Amino acid sequence: MSFKNIRFIADSTCDIPPDLLRKWKISLIPAFINYGGRSYADDGVELDRSVYYDQMPTLSSQPTTSAPASALAEQVIMKVAEEADHIVMLTVPASLSGIYNTFRLGASNLPPDRYTLIDSGTTTMSMGFQVLAGAEVAAETGSLAETLDAVERARRHVKLYAVPESMEYLRRSGRVGWAAASAAALLQIKPIVTMEDGVVESVARVRTFGKAIDKIIELAQSQFPLERLAFLHANNLEGAETIRQRLGEAVPAQTYTINVTPVLGTHVGPKALGIVTLSKAWRQ
Repeated sequence: MSFKNIRFIADSTCDIPPDLLRKWKISLIPAFINYGGRSYADDGVELDRSVYYDQMPTLSSQPTTSAPASALAEQVIMKVAEEADHIVMLTVPASLSGIYNTFRLGASNLPPDRYTLIDSGTTTMSMGFQVLAGAEVAAETGSLAETLDAVERARRHVKLYAVPESMEYLRRSGRVGWAAASAAALLQIKPIVTMEDGVVESVARVRTFGKAIDKIIELAQSQFPLERLAFLHANNLEGAETIRQRLGEAVPAQTYTINVTPVLGTHVGPKALGIVTLSKAWRQ
Protein backbone atom coordinates (compact mmCIF):
# COMPACT_ATOMS: atom_id res chain seq x y z
CA MET A 1 0.00 0.00 0.00
CA SER A 2 1.47 3.35 -1.01
CA PHE A 3 0.97 6.34 1.27
CA LYS A 4 -1.23 9.01 -0.31
CA ASN A 5 -1.57 12.68 0.49
CA ILE A 6 -5.35 12.81 0.91
CA ARG A 7 -7.02 16.17 1.40
CA PHE A 8 -10.60 17.05 2.27
CA ILE A 9 -12.91 19.75 0.91
CA ALA A 10 -16.37 20.44 2.32
CA ASP A 11 -19.01 23.08 1.85
CA SER A 12 -19.16 25.74 4.54
CA THR A 13 -22.31 24.38 6.15
CA CYS A 14 -20.19 21.67 7.82
CA ASP A 15 -19.51 24.16 10.68
CA ILE A 16 -16.04 22.74 11.46
CA PRO A 17 -14.24 25.17 13.80
CA PRO A 18 -11.36 27.13 12.19
CA ASP A 19 -8.65 25.57 14.36
CA LEU A 20 -9.64 22.08 13.20
CA LEU A 21 -9.74 23.21 9.57
CA ARG A 22 -6.15 24.38 9.93
CA LYS A 23 -5.01 21.31 11.85
CA TRP A 24 -6.25 18.86 9.23
CA LYS A 25 -5.77 21.14 6.19
CA ILE A 26 -9.45 20.99 5.29
CA SER A 27 -10.61 23.46 2.64
CA LEU A 28 -14.10 24.97 2.50
CA ILE A 29 -16.20 26.23 -0.38
CA PRO A 30 -18.75 28.74 0.91
CA ALA A 31 -22.49 28.65 0.40
CA PHE A 32 -24.24 32.02 0.15
CA ILE A 33 -26.97 33.90 2.01
CA ASN A 34 -28.94 36.49 0.08
CA TYR A 35 -30.77 39.41 1.67
CA GLY A 36 -30.98 43.19 1.57
CA GLY A 37 -30.04 43.22 -2.10
CA ARG A 38 -26.69 41.53 -1.46
CA SER A 39 -25.21 38.04 -1.49
CA TYR A 40 -22.88 37.08 1.38
CA ALA A 41 -20.43 34.20 1.47
CA ASP A 42 -20.78 31.97 4.52
CA ASP A 43 -17.04 32.19 5.08
CA GLY A 44 -16.96 33.73 8.54
CA VAL A 45 -15.77 37.03 7.06
CA GLU A 46 -18.46 38.55 4.85
CA LEU A 47 -21.29 37.66 7.21
CA ASP A 48 -21.12 37.90 10.99
CA ARG A 49 -23.42 35.17 12.27
CA SER A 50 -24.38 36.92 15.49
CA VAL A 51 -25.25 40.15 13.67
CA TYR A 52 -27.22 38.24 11.05
CA TYR A 53 -29.35 36.42 13.62
CA ASP A 54 -29.95 39.69 15.48
CA GLN A 55 -31.19 41.27 12.25
CA MET A 56 -33.45 38.44 11.11
CA PRO A 57 -36.57 39.39 13.11
CA THR A 58 -36.49 42.92 11.63
CA LEU A 59 -36.03 41.95 7.98
CA SER A 60 -38.93 42.79 5.69
CA SER A 61 -38.39 39.76 3.44
CA GLN A 62 -37.16 36.23 4.03
CA PRO A 63 -33.46 35.73 3.21
CA THR A 64 -32.61 32.97 0.77
CA THR A 65 -29.66 30.61 0.45
CA SER A 66 -27.78 29.50 -2.64
CA ALA A 67 -24.98 27.28 -3.82
CA PRO A 68 -21.62 28.75 -4.84
CA ALA A 69 -20.83 29.20 -8.52
CA SER A 70 -19.13 26.21 -10.12
CA ALA A 71 -16.21 28.48 -11.09
CA LEU A 72 -15.55 29.20 -7.41
CA ALA A 73 -15.72 25.51 -6.59
CA GLU A 74 -13.33 24.71 -9.42
CA GLN A 75 -10.87 27.33 -8.21
CA VAL A 76 -10.71 25.81 -4.72
CA ILE A 77 -10.66 22.22 -5.96
CA MET A 78 -7.88 22.76 -8.47
CA LYS A 79 -5.73 24.56 -5.91
CA VAL A 80 -6.06 21.66 -3.47
CA ALA A 81 -5.39 19.20 -6.30
CA GLU A 82 -1.95 20.77 -6.78
CA GLU A 83 -1.01 19.59 -3.28
CA ALA A 84 -2.86 16.27 -3.01
CA ASP A 85 -2.84 12.83 -4.55
CA HIS A 86 -6.55 12.47 -3.90
CA ILE A 87 -9.34 14.79 -2.76
CA VAL A 88 -12.35 13.66 -0.75
CA MET A 89 -15.26 16.12 -0.92
CA LEU A 90 -18.40 16.16 1.21
CA THR A 91 -21.52 18.26 0.76
CA VAL A 92 -25.01 18.76 2.11
CA PRO A 93 -27.64 16.44 0.59
CA ALA A 94 -28.12 16.74 -3.15
CA SER A 95 -31.86 16.35 -2.54
CA LEU A 96 -31.92 19.64 -0.60
CA SER A 97 -29.29 21.82 -2.27
CA GLY A 98 -27.47 22.45 -5.54
CA ILE A 99 -24.12 22.41 -3.73
CA TYR A 100 -23.41 18.77 -4.57
CA ASN A 101 -23.85 19.50 -8.27
CA THR A 102 -21.65 22.58 -7.95
CA PHE A 103 -18.85 20.41 -6.54
CA ARG A 104 -19.40 17.85 -9.30
CA LEU A 105 -19.03 20.52 -11.98
CA GLY A 106 -16.08 22.10 -10.20
CA ALA A 107 -14.19 18.80 -10.21
CA SER A 108 -15.09 17.84 -13.77
CA ASN A 109 -11.66 18.74 -15.16
CA LEU A 110 -9.88 16.39 -12.77
CA PRO A 111 -9.34 12.73 -13.69
CA PRO A 112 -12.00 10.63 -11.96
CA ASP A 113 -9.37 8.73 -9.96
CA ARG A 114 -8.14 11.97 -8.34
CA TYR A 115 -11.25 12.68 -6.28
CA THR A 116 -14.23 11.19 -4.45
CA LEU A 117 -17.42 13.20 -4.09
CA ILE A 118 -19.73 12.21 -1.22
CA ASP A 119 -23.25 13.31 -0.41
CA SER A 120 -23.00 13.45 3.39
CA GLY A 121 -26.76 13.07 3.80
CA THR A 122 -26.80 15.80 6.41
CA THR A 123 -25.44 19.21 7.42
CA THR A 124 -23.64 21.24 10.11
CA MET A 125 -21.40 19.21 12.45
CA SER A 126 -23.04 15.91 11.55
CA MET A 127 -21.29 16.43 8.21
CA GLY A 128 -18.32 17.98 10.00
CA PHE A 129 -17.72 14.90 12.14
CA GLN A 130 -17.67 12.75 8.99
CA VAL A 131 -15.04 15.05 7.48
CA LEU A 132 -12.94 15.09 10.65
CA ALA A 133 -13.05 11.31 11.05
CA GLY A 134 -11.90 10.87 7.47
CA ALA A 135 -9.21 13.54 7.65
CA GLU A 136 -7.71 12.01 10.79
CA VAL A 137 -7.60 8.51 9.33
CA ALA A 138 -6.16 9.87 6.07
CA ALA A 139 -3.34 11.55 7.97
CA GLU A 140 -2.66 8.39 9.99
CA THR A 141 -2.79 5.82 7.20
CA GLY A 142 -2.48 7.45 3.78
CA SER A 143 -4.99 4.83 2.65
CA LEU A 144 -7.93 5.97 0.54
CA ALA A 145 -9.88 2.80 1.32
CA GLU A 146 -9.46 3.24 5.08
CA THR A 147 -10.28 6.94 4.81
CA LEU A 148 -13.54 6.33 2.97
CA ASP A 149 -14.43 3.55 5.40
CA ALA A 150 -13.94 5.98 8.30
CA VAL A 151 -16.26 8.51 6.67
CA GLU A 152 -18.92 5.86 6.17
CA ARG A 153 -18.62 4.54 9.74
CA ALA A 154 -18.88 8.05 11.14
CA ARG A 155 -21.94 8.66 8.99
CA ARG A 156 -23.67 5.59 10.42
CA HIS A 157 -23.05 6.69 14.01
CA VAL A 158 -23.61 10.44 13.88
CA LYS A 159 -26.93 11.92 14.98
CA LEU A 160 -28.36 15.43 14.58
CA TYR A 161 -31.31 16.73 16.59
CA ALA A 162 -32.59 20.31 16.43
CA VAL A 163 -35.57 22.38 17.54
CA PRO A 164 -36.66 25.84 16.28
CA GLU A 165 -37.73 28.40 18.85
CA SER A 166 -40.47 29.49 16.42
CA MET A 167 -42.14 27.92 13.40
CA GLU A 168 -42.26 31.31 11.65
CA TYR A 169 -38.98 30.95 9.76
CA LEU A 170 -39.76 27.46 8.55
CA ARG A 171 -43.07 28.85 7.29
CA ARG A 172 -41.37 31.78 5.53
CA SER A 173 -38.81 29.53 3.89
CA GLY A 174 -41.51 27.27 2.53
CA ARG A 175 -40.28 24.22 4.49
CA VAL A 176 -43.58 24.09 6.41
CA GLY A 177 -46.99 25.14 5.15
CA TRP A 178 -48.81 28.16 6.56
CA ALA A 179 -51.59 26.13 8.14
CA ALA A 180 -49.21 23.69 9.84
CA ALA A 181 -47.00 26.48 11.14
CA SER A 182 -49.97 28.46 12.44
CA ALA A 183 -51.43 25.43 14.19
CA ALA A 184 -48.07 24.62 15.76
CA ALA A 185 -47.68 28.19 16.98
CA LEU A 186 -51.19 28.26 18.41
CA LEU A 187 -50.67 25.00 20.28
CA GLN A 188 -47.06 25.85 21.20
CA ILE A 189 -45.91 22.66 19.49
CA LYS A 190 -42.16 22.35 19.02
CA PRO A 191 -41.01 19.72 16.50
CA ILE A 192 -37.65 18.07 17.12
CA VAL A 193 -36.15 17.29 13.75
CA THR A 194 -33.31 15.18 12.46
CA MET A 195 -31.67 14.86 9.05
CA GLU A 196 -30.47 11.53 7.77
CA ASP A 197 -29.75 10.36 4.23
CA GLY A 198 -31.00 13.69 2.93
CA VAL A 199 -34.40 13.38 4.60
CA VAL A 200 -35.62 15.83 7.26
CA GLU A 201 -37.94 14.12 9.70
CA SER A 202 -39.68 14.97 12.95
CA VAL A 203 -38.63 12.58 15.71
CA ALA A 204 -40.82 14.12 18.41
CA ARG A 205 -43.32 16.91 19.05
CA VAL A 206 -43.62 18.57 22.41
CA ARG A 207 -45.65 21.47 23.77
CA THR A 208 -42.97 23.89 24.98
CA PHE A 209 -39.40 24.87 24.20
CA GLY A 210 -38.37 23.69 27.67
CA LYS A 211 -39.78 20.23 27.01
CA ALA A 212 -37.99 20.24 23.65
CA ILE A 213 -34.68 20.72 25.47
CA ASP A 214 -35.60 17.81 27.77
CA LYS A 215 -36.21 15.61 24.73
CA ILE A 216 -32.97 16.61 23.00
CA ILE A 217 -31.06 15.65 26.14
CA GLU A 218 -32.87 12.31 26.23
CA LEU A 219 -32.00 11.68 22.57
CA ALA A 220 -28.37 12.58 23.18
CA GLN A 221 -28.20 10.20 26.15
CA SER A 222 -29.47 7.37 23.93
CA GLN A 223 -26.21 7.64 21.96
CA PHE A 224 -23.86 7.30 24.96
CA PRO A 225 -20.94 6.76 25.27
CA LEU A 226 -19.87 9.64 23.05
CA GLU A 227 -16.55 10.35 21.40
CA ARG A 228 -17.53 13.76 20.04
CA LEU A 229 -20.32 16.20 20.67
CA ALA A 230 -21.43 19.53 19.25
CA PHE A 231 -23.89 21.95 20.77
CA LEU A 232 -25.61 24.00 18.07
CA HIS A 233 -27.40 27.30 18.51
CA ALA A 234 -28.55 30.30 16.48
CA ASN A 235 -27.61 33.13 18.86
CA ASN A 236 -28.80 31.08 21.81
CA LEU A 237 -25.59 30.38 23.68
CA GLU A 238 -27.47 30.32 26.98
CA GLY A 239 -29.66 27.48 25.74
CA ALA A 240 -26.65 25.55 24.45
CA GLU A 241 -24.92 25.97 27.81
CA THR A 242 -28.02 24.70 29.60
CA ILE A 243 -27.89 21.48 27.59
CA ARG A 244 -24.15 21.15 28.25
CA GLN A 245 -24.61 21.54 31.99
CA ARG A 246 -27.41 19.02 32.15
CA LEU A 247 -25.34 16.39 30.32
CA GLY A 248 -22.67 16.87 32.99
CA GLU A 249 -19.71 14.50 33.03
CA ALA A 250 -20.95 12.63 29.96
CA VAL A 251 -19.68 15.50 27.78
CA PRO A 252 -16.55 14.18 25.99
CA ALA A 253 -13.27 16.05 25.60
CA GLN A 254 -13.94 16.63 21.91
CA THR A 255 -16.93 18.92 22.37
CA TYR A 256 -17.70 22.10 20.44
CA THR A 257 -20.26 24.88 20.76
CA ILE A 258 -21.25 26.27 17.36
CA ASN A 259 -23.26 29.33 16.38
CA VAL A 260 -24.74 27.40 13.49
CA THR A 261 -24.26 28.12 9.78
CA PRO A 262 -26.65 30.83 8.51
CA VAL A 263 -27.60 28.49 5.66
CA LEU A 264 -29.37 26.34 8.23
CA GLY A 265 -30.25 29.22 10.57
CA THR A 266 -32.11 31.02 7.77
CA HIS A 267 -34.65 28.19 7.78
CA VAL A 268 -34.89 27.40 11.50
CA GLY A 269 -34.58 30.98 12.75
CA PRO A 270 -32.86 32.71 15.68
CA LYS A 271 -32.76 30.97 19.07
CA ALA A 272 -32.93 27.48 17.56
CA LEU A 273 -31.00 24.80 19.42
CA GLY A 274 -29.49 21.51 18.37
CA ILE A 275 -27.04 18.80 19.21
CA VAL A 276 -24.82 16.48 17.16
CA THR A 277 -23.47 13.28 18.67
CA LEU A 278 -20.85 10.84 17.42
CA SER A 279 -20.86 7.67 19.50
CA LYS A 280 -17.70 5.75 20.29
CA ALA A 281 -19.21 2.87 18.33
CA TRP A 282 -17.99 4.44 15.07
CA ARG A 283 -14.49 3.11 15.85
CA GLN A 284 -15.68 -0.50 15.76
